[in-house]
Amino acid sequence: MPAAAIVTLVIATLIIAAAALGLIRVIGHLMATLKTLRALTGGVEVVAEKTSTVPAVVGSVNASLKPVSDFAESI
Repeated sequence: MPAAAIVTLVIATLIIAAAALGLIRVIGHLMATLKTLRALTGGVEVVAEKTSTVPAVVGSVNASLKPVSDFAESI
């Protein structure tokens, strides 16, 4: 086998190895991003749950403040 063929194979192997290493690093970053997004989704669900009762409470607060509103309109 000529020396040029061996050099070509070595260079190709190094390029493929570098590309594989880069892809492995990308996979690691994507997995870390996925973990963060899952935590964020959980936080968003908690906020949505805690704020879901606001419309029901607003109605009862408005009913409680109806005498104050009537008095303010009479002035």
